[in-house]
Amino acid sequence: MAEQVYSAIDQDIFATVTEQIEQDLVIRESIKEVLKNLDKQLKQISATLSRVHSVPPSEVPNLITKTQPIFEAAKSDLHELVEKTKPYPYYKYNGMWQREMQNLIFLILFETWLSRSYLPTTVPVNALATIEEVGARLSIPINLKTEDAFHLTIEEYLHAIISLVEELTRLMTNAVTQRDFKRPMLISTFVKDIHSAFQVLNLKNDGLRRRGDGLKYHVKRAEDIGYDLIVRNLVDMGVEEKAEEKAEEKAEEKAEEKAEEKAEDKMQE
Repeated sequence: MAEQVYSAIDQDIFATVTEQIEQDLVIRESIKEVLKNLDKQLKQISATLSRVHSVPPSEVPNLITKTQPIFEAAKSDLHELVEKTKPYPYYKYNGMWQREMQNLIFLILFETWLSRSYLPTTVPVNALATIEEVGARLSIPINLKTEDAFHLTIEEYLHAIISLVEELTRLMTNAVTQRDFKRPMLISTFVKDIHSAFQVLNLKNDGLRRRGDGLKYHVKRAEDIGYDLIVRNLVDMGVEEKAEEKAEEKAEEKAEEKAEEKAEDKMQE
């Protein structure tokens, strides 16, 4: 009976693997450098916008203006990241920048909410920037399904919305210290609407689902603050209902304007 011969391991296999690992490390380090710059811009924006908790409402527009050039710098860093990762599959490295992307989207949502709530505008009060608006502002595609390229995912957007709710719930308390008593009631309406919207979502992501479940605590806090303001006669009993009615009226007006514009376009054709 012939004796079985075991061949030796080809060391070239491990040499190839080692080379691939080293190449991957180089790529990851280059991505980390870009993310470091992006994170620096995000911290500056966050530090500026966080002052909304300690300044009177009249100063908020100045804070929004100060963040605009920093947002542009962050957008530039983001596109550098897009170029760095373009040669590779999106999901190979996307875990490296999920935190930064969620933070960037949150800051855009927060800045947009402040702009639409504190500045004169035709957009309904408490309007939430859509995922399409965020994508357009960053000049990146959203929720790609067939193309393997850098994009803004729905999960990142939803995580950012939850972060926005957390920030606005905090603002409710601080607005009271600035004697801005109507702001908490507007925020309360917004938080309840977000909570209602999340309840109809069928979330598969465990982390996102847990954070979504936690929205009920922010609703409870918003209701408690609103109750205290009403009990102390700092706001009218119907201020929250009036805010909702005003937002609905503005939304209807905007929808009518769009319908009229479409009708005019068809007539011209």
